[in-house]
Amino acid sequence: MTLAELIAQARTALDTAINARQQEQDALMALRSDENLTEEQARAQIERRDTADAEVTRRQEALAGLEAEQAREEELTQLQARTVPAATRAPAYDRVHRVGDEERTYRPDQDRRGAQFQQDVAAAFLGDYEARDRLARHMQEERTERGDQLQRAVGTGAFAGLVVPQYLTDMYAPLARTNRPFADACRRHTLPRTGMTVEISRVTTASSVDNQSAENAAVAEQDMDDTALSVPVRTAAGQQTASRQSIERGAGVEDVILDDLFRAYGSRLDTTMLNAATVGLSNVATAVAYTDATPTTAELYPKVIEGLAGVEGALLDQASGDNLAVMHSRRWYWMQNAMGTSYPLITQPGVVAQTLGANHAEAYGRGVRGILPNGTPVIVDNNIAVNLGAGTNEDEIFLVDRQECHLWEDPDAPMYIRAEQPKAANLGVLLVVYGYYAFTFQRQPHARKIGGTGLITPTFTGV
Repeated sequence: MTLAELIAQARTALDTAINARQQEQDALMALRSDENLTEEQARAQIERRDTADAEVTRRQEALAGLEAEQAREEELTQLQARTVPAATRAPAYDRVHRVGDEERTYRPDQDRRGAQFQQDVAAAFLGDYEARDRLARHMQEERTERGDQLQRAVGTGAFAGLVVPQYLTDMYAPLARTNRPFADACRRHTLPRTGMTVEISRVTTASSVDNQSAENAAVAEQDMDDTALSVPVRTAAGQQTASRQSIERGAGVEDVILDDLFRAYGSRLDTTMLNAATVGLSNVATAVAYTDATPTTAELYPKVIEGLAGVEGALLDQASGDNLAVMHSRRWYWMQNAMGTSYPLITQPGVVAQTLGANHAEAYGRGVRGILPNGTPVIVDNNIAVNLGAGTNEDEIFLVDRQECHLWEDPDAPMYIRAEQPKAANLGVLLVVYGYYAFTFQRQPHARKIGGTGLITPTFTGV
């Protein structure tokens, strides 16, 4: 099989891999719009998408290797045509090196300023093989006549205009963002197409049932009543104006800008859900105080159980059991640093009795990071404030029922606008990212938060 046939085969394989990857991505987007989506389903689909993505990269590298090999073969073929003399022809007189009375390649009496030498240097750099031959003969002549003076060397600094820096644009370092770990763990709903509020009916006066006092006596009756819960639809948006030169003459500038805007959108949505005044999780959760001047993980854990008991006590028969503990990464690592000999007396599924939970070793923002001793999954989110309390150095741990953490989003959010006309007079391109969303934790008020001096900046002492 020829190289051309191999390249055609590799291109077909790459196209197939790209189509397969797109199908997995489309399946992931469709899955995310399902309100009954589970963490396991999402993780499995993401793994399938990433596997397809890796296959695209492998096929792309294989094609690039074959194309590079073909280019090299063509280059060698052209070089051979230039350098191989006819079999019966004797070498030309000026192609044979002689020592003695033979004229030098570059003679000062004929070219006092060295213009021919400079022209050959430039021509050799551009690929002129005859110029390269003359320069090679000149160097051989120099070695023969002045070999003892040719031991000096120069570095790349002597050729500032020829040693060109290479910019690895595919390895640019994006700004690190907190992104949206908690938002991705919440119960997802599709945002209605119209309206700027989401209205939910909450029963606030319930029916009454009691034992009948006597036969034919009136049975208990209580008129039901509800109260509307109004959830505002919020708009998160950001923009960046880029010069047309940067987009048209740069390498991947627009993609870099959009990637940063998309991740900034996720960070803003998540931090609003956690910290917004009045309706954010930190402001609606019932406090569980942990006050301790010398906090330890062993002392904190009972507070976690107290908070979870409060969650179930508030929800009663509406509790799904799908609980979450949400904490800052500094708190999760502090809990992992603890060493001790005591362990829970009641074992839990999936947790070794002698340990204080289990770490799943997932990367930040990739879902559940681990489980606590009672089996509660942990979400690590660095949008949690760490400047709380009198000393402005405390954080909080949230305990919630995932099914009562509601987030409405458009399946296609965030949206992207690329506008050229508004900035046309300045040769600018306006890039805007925006999205609508709504959230609430008050459909069934239940959330708990652990806070206090026991959650100051942690020290990693093994306790």
